[in-house]
Amino acid sequence: MSNIDRRTLVKGSLAAMMAGAAGSRTAFAQSAEPILLGVSGPLTGPNAQYGTQWKQGFDLALDEIQAAGGINGRKLTYNFEDSQSDPRQSVAIAQKFVSDPRIVLELGDFSSPASMAASPIYQRAGLVQFGFTNSHPDFTKGGDFMWSTSVSQADEQPLLASYAVRRLGLKKLAVLHLNTDWGRTSRDYFVNAAKEYGAEIAVTEGYIAEERDFRSTLVRVRDANPDGLILISYYSDGALIARQARQVGLKQVICAASSVYSPKFLELGGEAVEEVHVGTRYFPEDPRPEVQKFIAGFKKKYNGLEPDAFNAYAYDAMNMAAAVVKIGGTDRRAIRDAFTKVKDVPSVIFGAATFDVATRRVKGAMNAELVVRKGQFALWDGKPT
Repeated sequence: MSNIDRRTLVKGSLAAMMAGAAGSRTAFAQSAEPILLGVSGPLTGPNAQYGTQWKQGFDLALDEIQAAGGINGRKLTYNFEDSQSDPRQSVAIAQKFVSDPRIVLELGDFSSPASMAASPIYQRAGLVQFGFTNSHPDFTKGGDFMWSTSVSQADEQPLLASYAVRRLGLKKLAVLHLNTDWGRTSRDYFVNAAKEYGAEIAVTEGYIAEERDFRSTLVRVRDANPDGLILISYYSDGALIARQARQVGLKQVICAASSVYSPKFLELGGEAVEEVHVGTRYFPEDPRPEVQKFIAGFKKKYNGLEPDAFNAYAYDAMNMAAAVVKIGGTDRRAIRDAFTKVKDVPSVIFGAATFDVATRRVKGAMNAELVVRKGQFALWDGKPT
């Protein structure tokens, strides 16, 4: 073959490749098929309420995305598989999702342990696992297909420790935590930060998610005589602990992780959660337009219902998913690469959201120091409890 023939062949191959790429983009834009995301999360079991909140946030975002023309004219939708936030179920769901070529991106699971059990499957298959509520610092270390818009506990728990020790002046603390990987990791980050800030840890107590009687634990806490009680809990168990703490005579200041921030915490806790302090990533009185747009849209869609942080996390996650799919199309590897390119996506939790490529997490989460007063969350005014 002559050099001229070789150059002609190369030029022809390049032209064919460019035509093929252009054809793929055209097919992506012109296809009438919806773009399908997979969601692994709890719809039944002890964390079922969070799956319901996810769907509310997803569906509001999708209404707005479709109204704006979808993804290059195509509808975005999702298939939600119930994992019960159980690692065994999340693994089975991962195997199902990676073998379904229609699924271009996966969201979930709710808890970091359930997500991290499935991470090797997503990594080997080259399907992005978007763990938008996975705050365990090791989640995104599972591989370059693991991305998250959740604030790592390595960042969040020192903020709570600063609120409790530096801002509220608490010096001797009792820490109650869920006895899960998330809870133990959060406890360790909190304890280390609190000690650095000069506090003493009087006692730490773990409990299982299904536990309902905390009185014997709280008696041990009372005997340790702390001046503050720290709850690393979800809203249902956090509210129950607060109720029982008051019943056994604990009147100390209570500080809780952002995972309790929900109208349900107020409803379930009643008077017992008055003056509980909470650090959170989301607060509805924030005047930012992203926050106010989200709240107005949520109330309109759900008949005046007040959204909470988990609604916001899901809403932001769906909007981020749409942003990366607009860049990456329906190719799984191109979607992974799109996470490195997406910039300043409007969000409730982060404002203009951009990923730190090294950590595969979003930088610059908002932080609000709240207190429960008169049955409502309010910005803490600096006044003592």
